[in-house]
Amino acid sequence: MSAPDNHTDHHAADPVDDVVPLMPIVLPIVGGVLMFLLAFIAVSMA
Repeated sequence: MSAPDNHTDHHAADPVDDVVPLMPIVLPIVGGVLMFLLAFIAVSMA
């Protein structure tokens, strides 16, 4: 039998895990800004 693992693992926090809960808010905002910028470029080139 193996000895019980009594130590705790202290590892660095993953930055991806901090960003994932914000994705439903961030993605539509960034998508809207991107669509606005692309439309502005298309109108200014026309």
